[in-house]
Amino acid sequence: MTRSGPSKTVDKDAARRRLLNARAFLAAAKDAVTLLDDGGNANPAMSQIVNAAIAFTDALTAERSGKINQQSHAGAVGLLRSALGRDLPQSQVRILQRILGDKDEIQYGIHVGRRADAEKLLQDLETFAVWAEEQLVGRL
Repeated sequence: MTRSGPSKTVDKDAARRRLLNARAFLAAAKDAVTLLDDGGNANPAMSQIVNAAIAFTDALTAERSGKINQQSHAGAVGLLRSALGRDLPQSQVRILQRILGDKDEIQYGIHVGRRADAEKLLQDLETFAVWAEEQLVGRL
């Protein structure tokens, strides 16, 4: 498990473990959005969505290239492109960029997210998760 640059080399079982985490973050995100009051702060729910997207991305890159992203979350998209090449649809890139695009504001900023924002982000995550799971079927 050597680290060089923005990515880290991982063992063969890392993809399976990251996929388990991704599924757990997705379940937590669904629960958090479901329990969210209309006027409540959606940032904790959206944070779970971001964490799930990162974990699904890590599962894919770990399985395909034996690496996961370790720095800028914008770098996760580049590593995913490198790992999947032509198997990465632009539609999935856009979804991942939308989810990761507000990570810092969601997790560290002062803006309070709204329920509608969380519901939209969750829809994006569910689309990304279905696609990611399809890419990993029979590989783990």
